[in-house]
Amino acid sequence: MRRTPYPCGQRARPPRETWQHGGVTAATHPTDFPQVPESPDDVLTGLDPEQREVATALHGPVCVLAGAGTGKTRAITHRIAYGVRAGILQPTTVLAVTFTNRAAGEMRGRLRQLGATGVQARTFHSAALRQLQYFWPKAVGGELPRLVERKVQLVAEAAARCRIRLDRGELRDVTGEIEWSKVTQTVPADYLAAAAKSGRDIPRDPAETSQIYAVYEQLKQDRSVIDFEDVLLLTVGVLQDRYDIAEQVRSQYQHFVVDEYQDVSPLQQRLLELWLGDRDSICVVGDASQTIYSFTGATPDHLLDFRTRHPGATVVKLVRDYRSTPQIVHLANGLLAKASGRAADHRLELNSQREPGPEPAYAEYPDEPSEAEGTARQIRKLIDGGTPASEIAVLFRTNGQSELYEQALADTAVPYQLRGAERFFERTEVREAGAALRGAARFGNNDALLDDAVDVPSQVRAVLSTKGWTSNPPAGSGAVRDRWESLTALVRLAEDFSRAKPAATLSDLVAELDERAAAQHAPTVQGVTLASLHAAKGLEWDAVFLVGLTEGMLPITYAKTDEQIEEERRLLYVGVTRAREHLGLSWAVARSPGGRASRRPSRFLSGLRPGSAAVGARSTGGTGGIERSPAAPRRHRGPVYCRVCGRALTGAGEVKLMRCEDCPSDMDEALYERLHDWRGVQAKSLGQPAYCVFTDKTLIAIAEASPADPGDLARIPGVGVRKLNRFGTDVLAICAGQDPDGEGEDDVPSD
Repeated sequence: MRRTPYPCGQRARPPRETWQHGGVTAATHPTDFPQVPESPDDVLTGLDPEQREVATALHGPVCVLAGAGTGKTRAITHRIAYGVRAGILQPTTVLAVTFTNRAAGEMRGRLRQLGATGVQARTFHSAALRQLQYFWPKAVGGELPRLVERKVQLVAEAAARCRIRLDRGELRDVTGEIEWSKVTQTVPADYLAAAAKSGRDIPRDPAETSQIYAVYEQLKQDRSVIDFEDVLLLTVGVLQDRYDIAEQVRSQYQHFVVDEYQDVSPLQQRLLELWLGDRDSICVVGDASQTIYSFTGATPDHLLDFRTRHPGATVVKLVRDYRSTPQIVHLANGLLAKASGRAADHRLELNSQREPGPEPAYAEYPDEPSEAEGTARQIRKLIDGGTPASEIAVLFRTNGQSELYEQALADTAVPYQLRGAERFFERTEVREAGAALRGAARFGNNDALLDDAVDVPSQVRAVLSTKGWTSNPPAGSGAVRDRWESLTALVRLAEDFSRAKPAATLSDLVAELDERAAAQHAPTVQGVTLASLHAAKGLEWDAVFLVGLTEGMLPITYAKTDEQIEEERRLLYVGVTRAREHLGLSWAVARSPGGRASRRPSRFLSGLRPGSAAVGARSTGGTGGIERSPAAPRRHRGPVYCRVCGRALTGAGEVKLMRCEDCPSDMDEALYERLHDWRGVQAKSLGQPAYCVFTDKTLIAIAEASPADPGDLARIPGVGVRKLNRFGTDVLAICAGQDPDGEGEDDVPSD
């Protein structure tokens, strides 16, 4: 009996909810409690062609160039989940690294929702610290030195010993210089030369900074303590000096995924190379146009040079923007149109996938207080129109700009939260609430407080009322309001949880909270976000107000070189691409009421804001798609037509067969059966699923084409260079009526 040849990830007739029929799952705005996909193929449901390519490219080096809002986190988490669920990747051998605890927590949360548990998703520092703690006794002996949480105090003491007085700002600047030196692997004696070579805008006398740096290092050594950067330096040292330890780490972690790869420092890149060894199972994701942390030692060169270091890499470009409206995407593309430098040469031109929305709004104000008040009025209007406060952000260049907006929002009775505060699950009120809920779940049957609570949300509201929560928010702002917002976030989480899982109990919710706390997967706090542009990286809102867009603020006054100016442009680009639907851009021509109107709008808005001179756009090759190494077969770039009826083909399965699914097949069924049986033997010997050898669609295509030589076989979609080299001899032998070992057709067992 003929087997039904359905390939992995596709049915014979693609359902209407597939991406090309408008049913692509949103790349952002994920559901809090989605259903875990039932099968590996279901993990791929809703991915667009480029995201799907990322998710299924599980072998060899892969570089994903992902524009803002294109679903990069979605693509790489589905890649990991698909590999794990399909049995191709063992979860404990996968290490996914990123740059913030929030991003790592989000990644762990998404992987958990996709049913891929056991994968390590950590920051570079967190992963290195775990390894250092484990191997330190073996590599060095004794206990790992204590980690200094606040190096500023130690830097201040080092400066005092050098008899150098530093104010608060200078202390922060010198601390930043020390951090930059360490991530670029620059020792104190080399600081002067390295800083001069880098063209850094050094905040104070470099000789003094070098002296403070040297004393700081000596103080750490005397007190047997290490700092944040030492964690990476020492881990690199151990892995370089102890081959046996390096091999032990490599035997544990065999597959690597690196998010925000444009932000890696030379030290992080060196650590990654030591983790990887001579293997090539690495997937990196980044966007050179979002490089905004060069002051920390980050450089996009590692991303841009990836293809040079890995000539056989597959490069996938994600440019379908699911986050922002066409109007916002048009502005973002225009902002980079006049950019220069290497990052600009590799910029991606985004294509919005959303319905049209309102045009970005530009506003000029007479002074900064008026700008803050006008912004608050616009926010109040949005909230009254139905936009949640948590879906609105005010972004500025420096943290010192926040005070005016805090006051203006408070005066307008708009709740707000400052980005950069302590983690949600580490807040005192959240820890206390968690303990109270845990107690209620354990002893609730004997608690009169819960007698009238009919469901989980009402139980949570009853318990949290003992911690000061009320159904109505307190007046004003400050600590009382912050506490209420935190408890309200837990109430809303309980309501969402109950809707998603109606049969769940309070104990189930407590377990969910524990898992979220472990993953740092925080619920949304209801309040307008106030944040710097740097702190906003990786976040998004329905409405974003970019304020203070004047010369001297953006670009900032101390940005002098071309590279520094271009990074300021990228910073504004990051701000623009945080917005989904509403975007406001504003500036004030004077600082204070009655002041001289001498300020000018940011040069980056020239040609974009109404009434300004137009600028020409730079043409780039920033289209989406997939690039393979020169040795790999190129996919057909133009339309592919059915070889039977001549219709243009769209589905991946149809393209692979070179015909419509419904068109008659001239397949040699006996050949298909022999190929199918051979594939089963190969898969068993390799310990992998059968589709990892060839998918059913590829087997059908081979059986229809009956290739006679390697060239014919290589032209069949699904047969790449690697599989041609590995399986080509066997397949051609089977097609010639022989066994893979060279025996004749008569020796093939009949069905």
